[in-house]
Amino acid sequence: MRYDVVTFGETMIRLSPPDFKRLEQTSLLEVNVGGSELNVAVAAQRLGLATAYVTRLTINPLGRMIANKAREHGVDTTHIVWTDEDRVGTYFVEFGASPRPNSVLYDRRDSAIACIKSGEVDWNAVFHGAKVFHTSGITPALSPTAARVTSEAISAAKAAGLQVSIDLNYRALLWSQEEACAVMTPLVESADILITTEEDTERVFGIKKDSYEEVAKTLAEQFHLEAVAITLRETPSVWQNTWSAIVYAKGEIHRGPTYKIEIVDRVGAGDAFAGGFLFGYLQGGPAAGVRYGVALSALKQTNPGDLCWVTREEVERLLKGGGLRIVR
Repeated sequence: MRYDVVTFGETMIRLSPPDFKRLEQTSLLEVNVGGSELNVAVAAQRLGLATAYVTRLTINPLGRMIANKAREHGVDTTHIVWTDEDRVGTYFVEFGASPRPNSVLYDRRDSAIACIKSGEVDWNAVFHGAKVFHTSGITPALSPTAARVTSEAISAAKAAGLQVSIDLNYRALLWSQEEACAVMTPLVESADILITTEEDTERVFGIKKDSYEEVAKTLAEQFHLEAVAITLRETPSVWQNTWSAIVYAKGEIHRGPTYKIEIVDRVGAGDAFAGGFLFGYLQGGPAAGVRYGVALSALKQTNPGDLCWVTREEVERLLKGGGLRIVR
């Protein structure tokens, strides 16, 4: 199997109270699966790319749930590492409404992927004939061994001739800004594509400029990147946001469309952008990448769950102008 995109990272079981309830008051929890790199693989696969997802899962019903959900979307799971040890991580999402924001509670310590070891993944087999390897700053934050395997994967991808894409994805609950900078600097230096936000860039690398465009240009020059994409979100309320992105590539700024979104679930929006961006980038370069990324992720945020239940036809209809009349 020759893949367009290979992703590597953690997927967890997501539990969330219905009807805006707090965890303390709910008697029910809705179950979904989600994790940055699987979200990216699903988004790219649904647009038409051949994708594979690499992770380490415990052999139990929760591990099988994750693998089955990946396969449901057409993502190849051949290279998942299975173990009868450790555990599958979980996380809880409380959905808020202004002035109460959404909140997340993680329960992922000592998860199977955090305990991954060098040599458990045959990266040469995974990358044979592939085009892009994608991971995020979440994966190396899970443990020192996960950081080491992430570095080894990036080195193997470069040696195999793949382009490397990284979503900076800083998570303050996983590590400090100083730790993130120390680990992510050499990883980003080996990358070709960086996807980030202005806030994460300042937290991890201390880069702050007068405009998003200057931030993107500085990142590209400092890390010798082919493309830097920055997603842009304005949040006048929890459930009404404005969403867009820019990409800097080869000295030019390309701007994506801007959408006003009635948010249903924003978790996974950045991952949907990454999947859409990689699709467009492989098809038509950075300008196409930012357009597909913004449109796909805007649509993703109108549907519950982390994963992107969107079709290419819907994305291209939105890019042509869309409309809110019933589609019959």
